[in-house]
Amino acid sequence: MSRLSKTAMTLGAAMLVVFAAEAQMNRSPSPEQARVYIMAPADGAVVPSTFVVEFGLSGMGVAPAGMERANTGHHHLLVDGVELPDLNSPLGDAVMHFGGGQTQTRLTLPPGEHTLQLFFADYLHVPHNPPLVSEPITVTVVDD
Repeated sequence: MSRLSKTAMTLGAAMLVVFAAEAQMNRSPSPEQARVYIMAPADGAVVPSTFVVEFGLSGMGVAPAGMERANTGHHHLLVDGVELPDLNSPLGDAVMHFGGGQTQTRLTLPPGEHTLQLFFADYLHVPHNPPLVSEPITVTVVDD
């Protein structure tokens, strides 16, 4: 790797750290009544290997990542998470990101029991204050 490439990568990483720290200090507020939830499938549902997950939100609006608007954000989905990621910092790779403002997704999972949980984050991918986190649901995937 060239010296210029290494320098660019180092500067890029440093900028991300500064950006994340700045975002942490300026977490977007969430309205008191706001909540995020999974509309479908229902908790305990038996589903085929490919199924649709519908995201629910009340008290706030959905906007694409990178678009700063008050009382908005975008969805993130944790599949088979053992524990919640750190909600005081930007969400990492363990969480599926829906930065286009999507309100549903098509998942394909192997047969067996799986947990699903939604998070809502602001335009910088930082959870709101207080964080909006759904109750986890469990689905059982069966062979088609």
